[in-house]
Amino acid sequence: MPRKATNTVGRIDPQALRAFREGIRRRYSDDEILGELLACAERLGRSPTMREFEEDPRTRVHPQTVIERFGSWNTAKRRAGLVPRRFATREELLGQLRALGEELGRIPTGKDIELRRGRMPSKSLYWHSFGSLTNALREAGFDVPIGEERLERALEQGERLARRLRRLPKFADWAKARKDDETMLTEWQVYRLFDGEQGAWSAFQYLLRERLVASGVDVTAEGRLT
Repeated sequence: MPRKATNTVGRIDPQALRAFREGIRRRYSDDEILGELLACAERLGRSPTMREFEEDPRTRVHPQTVIERFGSWNTAKRRAGLVPRRFATREELLGQLRALGEELGRIPTGKDIELRRGRMPSKSLYWHSFGSLTNALREAGFDVPIGEERLERALEQGERLARRLRRLPKFADWAKARKDDETMLTEWQVYRLFDGEQGAWSAFQYLLRERLVASGVDVTAEGRLT
């Protein structure tokens, strides 16, 4: 007849058991556990769920270990710099944008966010939470022009570029200049100011020519400055 385990369990010293459990948990340091979370996120290309973390064959830590160490799954992900996919607050989202801006030294773009997939919330989450990425950036404190403000900035930047090139800039000229000066609007941002329709860039060049002529610069029919 099998012996009951009740008496055996009852004889376990609570303090000794607690010390044993603490020792087991310390098999991995906090940094090692957070490193496992980050590595899993890199492999997935996004912030992992508990199930995804558990099913990752290269993960050495069980999700329960993560929870016991940090109190909750989402707390651990925040400590690792991974924003929880469903529970990020508005302030956390804005904080991520500010941190990215400090890292880049400029206003973040949608492409910057995409390149940090798994470490940053998705663009769609910003759209869902703020209505647009532009709204989120402005709320985070970035000077992001919209509408007429953006068009005016594009024309100011276009005028400087035209004077340097001694001609109206083409789409490729703008793309090349943007690589050297990331404070400029991107060529696609300028293009979309005109709804991205056929002839959008020539419409921008037309407004730019009018601006240059108004400032006393002669512009030939071929777009050269004289």
